[in-house]
Amino acid sequence: MTENYWSKAESETEFDPINSLLSELSDPEVAEEEFRADFFQGLAGRRQKAAFLLMAIWITTILLHLISWGIWLVLGFTILAGTQILRYLLTQPDQIPPILSDDDLANAPQVSLLVAAKNEEAVISDLIAMLCNLDYPEDKYEIWAIDDRSTDNTPAILDRLAKAYPQLKVVHRAANAGGGKSGALNQVIPQTCGDIIGVFDADAKVTTDLLRQVVPLFDNRDMGAVQVRKAIANSAENFWTKGQAAEMALDSYVQQQRIAVGGIGELRGNGQFISRAALHSCGGWNEETITDDLDLTIRLHLDNWKIGFLLTPPVLEEGVTKGSSLWHQRNRWAEGGYQRYLDYWRYIFRTPMGFGKRVDLLCWMLLQYIVPAANVPDGIMAIARHRLPLLSPITALLFTWGFIGIFRGLIRIQTTSGKTIDLPLLLTTLRQSLLGLVYMVHWQVVMLSITARMSVRPKRLKWVKTVHEGKTSLNNG
Repeated sequence: MTENYWSKAESETEFDPINSLLSELSDPEVAEEEFRADFFQGLAGRRQKAAFLLMAIWITTILLHLISWGIWLVLGFTILAGTQILRYLLTQPDQIPPILSDDDLANAPQVSLLVAAKNEEAVISDLIAMLCNLDYPEDKYEIWAIDDRSTDNTPAILDRLAKAYPQLKVVHRAANAGGGKSGALNQVIPQTCGDIIGVFDADAKVTTDLLRQVVPLFDNRDMGAVQVRKAIANSAENFWTKGQAAEMALDSYVQQQRIAVGGIGELRGNGQFISRAALHSCGGWNEETITDDLDLTIRLHLDNWKIGFLLTPPVLEEGVTKGSSLWHQRNRWAEGGYQRYLDYWRYIFRTPMGFGKRVDLLCWMLLQYIVPAANVPDGIMAIARHRLPLLSPITALLFTWGFIGIFRGLIRIQTTSGKTIDLPLLLTTLRQSLLGLVYMVHWQVVMLSITARMSVRPKRLKWVKTVHEGKTSLNNG
């Protein structure tokens, strides 16, 4: 494994974007010292870096309009991104090893399952019951439920469940405990015994064979973590939940294809499994980030671990049912995704994470963050100069890729579940893909909002809890 840089002592140096770029070329130790100070001593550095990047995006986009060969640069970047997307489309996903047999269970590894719960009285009982009845030897797995200072009946419910299930252990965090979900997970890790650590949200729903399916993926010594496909349990409820179901299908397809071409597999929080060795080498969960899963994703890859993906069985979760709830949730996800680029950009270029991973990561940063942020100055210049937006080719590529990804993701899920792909199913999937594409437009607005907001506001996005009602069933997955 490569040397990890985030576990060392911090410096007091202030971050300056221009000087940082110059210092990296001349003195890597100074650059590393500035990085650690910026990341671990507060969030001001993130704002400066975000503002610097946004300013660079605006200046570059305006210059592209003013130079005669700007369109050729855009077409060049579109061809490069299109080539990478074509690789995704033409590559076969990695083969998943067979499920653990009864004979294999005798030598199966120890697994610790963690659930951090804050005010989850409506759903926590169902999840604990499912986890305590998995088809896996009782002496080879344990469940840790962390009550993160709940103010409802969650603590009492967990204490009652601990008496009914011997493999369940309950921890109540102190009133002054910090670090959010990351802090809760870090608090119990020293007490766990599993070689593999699984993490679930309180609204998760799982099948009994989940561990039998996940554990064989860790036979690969380079496998640091595995993400189980997420599915929306209440997908039929309204436009928002149907859109989220399409979004999860897209995410599952993209994950598999990125991994298959040697790119980045990503963790999604709910239904993630991490080997203890990999987690230890990365220093545990980062308590200074708003999305612990995306932050850990980058640190695992920087430490040269692989992240795998399990298509089936999925872990189900409740989709948010209101546009306002979706806005808060997606803004948090977007900010966390953006933070990881700002926090680790030096090491993305400097550490030996592999050419394929680096290209994949930069491609997704371009498509997810750079293009939405550049669309604003591009639109302004297009109106001022009475011409079409210069970034139209790459924006069109992004939406085309999104539609194909949703369609292929939905078809792959249907095929894996044993359904016959006939004309009615194809037409239904086509309609779902079109609806999903319309729904996915909100990400363009979210990404634009986060890129601009992080550049001008000193405070981190306020976390708004997603309320779980517990009205979904496992059959909806």
